Amino acid sequence: MSLAVKAVGIRKSFGSYEVLKGLDLEVAYGEVLCILGPSGSGKSTFLRCINHLETPNSGYVWVDGAIMGYELNRDALQELPIKRLRAQQSQLGMVFQHFNLFAHRTVLGNVIEGPMVVRGLRRAEAEARAMDLLEQVGMAGKALSYPSQLSGGQKQRVAIARSLAMEPRVMLFDEPTSALDPELVGEVLEVMRNLARGGTTMIVVTHEIGFAREVADRVVVMIDGEIRETGAPGQVLSNPGDPRVRTFLSRVLA
Repeated sequence: MSLAVKAVGIRKSFGSYEVLKGLDLEVAYGEVLCILGPSGSGKSTFLRCINHLETPNSGYVWVDGAIMGYELNRDALQELPIKRLRAQQSQLGMVFQHFNLFAHRTVLGNVIEGPMVVRGLRRAEAEARAMDLLEQVGMAGKALSYPSQLSGGQKQRVAIARSLAMEPRVMLFDEPTSALDPELVGEVLEVMRNLARGGTTMIVVTHEIGFAREVADRVVVMIDGEIRETGAPGQVLSNPGDPRVRTFLSRVLA
């Protein structure tokens, strides 16, 4: 099995509060993993540790066999310079809750920014790639619009296209529908379903249980900074072994 992501012993504290308590996780290429759990269980922090937006207090993450944020130098690990860290992070596309689009740039401008600045693509090449991706997420007709002219669902689809433009090895989604009005959730989930069908490696923090049941190859349930259950969606969501997981699911599935 070829591993896209491997996390070992991830711990993270903010002050005296320990958010993550020694997490281990492996994700294979082509796998869709959904992370579920109650608010405050550390799901988003774990996702941010995977792409080194947060530095773990202990433990390490490997992406495509390379340790995130560090290099081995004379048998000791040293932090990567910021430019090399950014290049490494570009292997991981990140879609946030609140879109994070550049308000002063058009939809097309948002999507071409990363490939041109980070990857050095020429504008014509970046724009051609961007238009293909906007077509893929159903937003090609809004290429010259600004974020203020878009609905929340449209902004999130642009955010997905922007992440895909960097040609990441893995896509990370942090509650991508939580900031959307209910009637806009479906359009974003459909884009994600299409990515999954196309074999995109995805780690998705979500509260959309139906999406996890339908699309995920594997489900992880986190509670109080720990992975309490992991397995196939049918098993975890229908017959979890951990009593705290059963309590959580009984509330969200009621």
